[in-house]
Amino acid sequence: MSSKLRCTLIVDHLAESRVAMARLLAQVQPELPVCEAGTLAQAESLMLSRSVELALIDFTLPDGSGLDALRLLHAAQPDARAVIITLWDDDEHVFPALQAGAFGYVLKNRPEIELVAQLRRIRDGEPPLSSSVARRMLKHFAAVSEHHPVSAAPAAAPASPPPGLVPVQPLRPGMVEEPEVALTERETEVLQRVGKGYTLPEIAQQLALSRHTVADYVKQIYRKLDISSRAEAALEAARRGLVR
Repeated sequence: MSSKLRCTLIVDHLAESRVAMARLLAQVQPELPVCEAGTLAQAESLMLSRSVELALIDFTLPDGSGLDALRLLHAAQPDARAVIITLWDDDEHVFPALQAGAFGYVLKNRPEIELVAQLRRIRDGEPPLSSSVARRMLKHFAAVSEHHPVSAAPAAAPASPPPGLVPVQPLRPGMVEEPEVALTERETEVLQRVGKGYTLPEIAQQLALSRHTVADYVKQIYRKLDISSRAEAALEAARRGLVR
């Protein structure tokens, strides 16, 4: 793979969208060439011939879907990062994308300055998650908790989980539930704000800390909780009752 030319891959059926995204990428990583694909077949060909560091994928393709492109990339280049960038922010798109292994989920109709900031966070290794998508996830899982409260009584066979939700396996006899991982007060404050969809600069301003300090806290939180994305952080914040 190292002998192949590196690139950032844009997968979008609209040429104007690809041009706009390439222009934004040039502001963030001008040294990395951009490859464009308007179909799933074109995307697959580029995945096999180029070393993809990052793929920005929309859902709508004339010969498949963005989820197909996401799965093809994971199969061809497991270390490549794939971010969904689209206009769709409903449950039917958000949860399957995250379940399929998307590194992040960004809405392309956001202001240009916000999209550039999201791309810079991707470059720095921070999984991007648009704030409206984070709020949708929190509402979804709050609704799931409300309709399926924890009960001490014997439970019936569980129903199929909502799209994108990984079912939690009940403890078997003899198994001991692991204690919740403890976070410091400051880590809890940071996790709460990550769960609410705030960006690192916004969290830094709220807590009167530097962005680098907040980034260090986020890395420590991810390490302690064994998570790797904003989506997982948002779910953990909701589970701990930090976000209402």
